[in-house]
Amino acid sequence: MSGQKIAIVTGAGTGVGRAAALALMKAGYAVVLTGRRKEMLDAVAKEGAAAGGKTLVVPTDIADPAAIKALFAKTREAFGRLDVLFNNAGIGAPAMPLEDLPFEKWKAVVDTNLTGPFLCTQEAFRIMKNQTPRGGRIINNGSISAHTPRPQSVAYTSTKHAITGLTKQTALDGRPFDICCGQIDIGNAATPLTERMVQGAGVMQPDGSMKVEARMDADHVGNAVVYIAGLPLDTNVLFMTVMANGMPFVGRG
Repeated sequence: MSGQKIAIVTGAGTGVGRAAALALMKAGYAVVLTGRRKEMLDAVAKEGAAAGGKTLVVPTDIADPAAIKALFAKTREAFGRLDVLFNNAGIGAPAMPLEDLPFEKWKAVVDTNLTGPFLCTQEAFRIMKNQTPRGGRIINNGSISAHTPRPQSVAYTSTKHAITGLTKQTALDGRPFDICCGQIDIGNAATPLTERMVQGAGVMQPDGSMKVEARMDADHVGNAVVYIAGLPLDTNVLFMTVMANGMPFVGRG
């Protein structure tokens, strides 16, 4: 691969993952595209190839530990190393009162949003600690929900707060091995998951009212991921917030 850097992007088929994967390809990375829907990954690979990007499509359910091991084994087999992991894949549960959330829904969110990134981080460590040159960078998608919850979102909010702990611990434990870890907290990127924010009356606010919320282009998140990924390994962005300026997050809105 003669100096080309290798990145894995989870949840790469749509939204923020797609934007990050395309931005990394544009910046010269070979990108391993992973997610549950192969047809979506293939579409991103085709779009990236049209611009000269190199990809490997590996459909993976991040909630499946065996599938995660296979993903990293295929990456190492194809490229021999790993420079960047973007832990982006995530799901939510239907909005409902906390006491009504079924255990199965809670567990599905925890498995995908927290256990999956942890297992991906373990596999990335195993590669990054033992490759030459040593080290690499892990970027976690924390979300604005890593700071402030939305109403009736206990599972998503809990896992995103936990990602902050995973980020800090990974940054600390990776330090002796030139492995950096940072977190990008994203607010209202314009993706299929946020369409509900601009439809009808919008989304519920903490006071029970409904409001249409401002969104931003997901490409700005992709560019931020490229910035963080491109830093030398003696420099880290521990936390970065990229948000729609008009969204109700800062202050009492």
